[in-house]
Amino acid sequence: MANRRSQGTPSSPKRPRRKGLFITFEGIEGSGKSTQAHALARHLRDQGFEVLETREPGGTPVAEHIREVFLRPARGLHAADPLVPECEAALILAARSQHVADRLLPALQHGAVVICDRFSDSTLAYQGYGRGLPIRELRSLTRWAAKGLTPDATFLFDLPVSQGLRRRLNSTDVNRLDHETADFHQRVRKGFLSLAQQAPKRIHTINAGRSVQAIARHLITLIAPLLEQRLKKQLLTVKHS
Repeated sequence: MANRRSQGTPSSPKRPRRKGLFITFEGIEGSGKSTQAHALARHLRDQGFEVLETREPGGTPVAEHIREVFLRPARGLHAADPLVPECEAALILAARSQHVADRLLPALQHGAVVICDRFSDSTLAYQGYGRGLPIRELRSLTRWAAKGLTPDATFLFDLPVSQGLRRRLNSTDVNRLDHETADFHQRVRKGFLSLAQQAPKRIHTINAGRSVQAIARHLITLIAPLLEQRLKKQLLTVKHS
């Protein structure tokens, strides 16, 4: 008789042990999260921390190739054969599995601070709330692809969709998602805010309409206790080794 687990969605792996700190940045298009992720990484390096700055989809050669397919503007091949929601999700999960195994887990096990531009919350917000794929199944699949890895803290950058899209459409690297309807992006934003309500201890909602400097100072304040906890754990490990 077949194992029952093989007939359903993948079982959730245990959360891997790690010495480092895993911070993710989330938000709608044009929210400014990437700019702030770079700024925080620089600040932490200046403070003497080892920092891995990465992104999703992407972060490894294989995952970057998947990113190119995923975000390519809808012309040529994509115009004749647009990605369906299930294909989008599958591409994201494939890139994530490679990213987690090759970069994130090794860095965290080494003790680095990992700052990742998008992670599992984006999958739930975009492919779940935005595209309408079942949230429960997506949660199970993304946990499986990530080997149970979850962020220690997530910074969710929130601002009106119209403002975010205006920023993006004026940039030089417009991608496929930037051309989605305003209704789609509204569903994504509502999804992110719903996720924040479900995990208030992990997800910190940031008013992305403030100045770059004000947001950067706020992030430093938010991450300080997390870094202190991490250092205490390292000292206890050394003391008992």
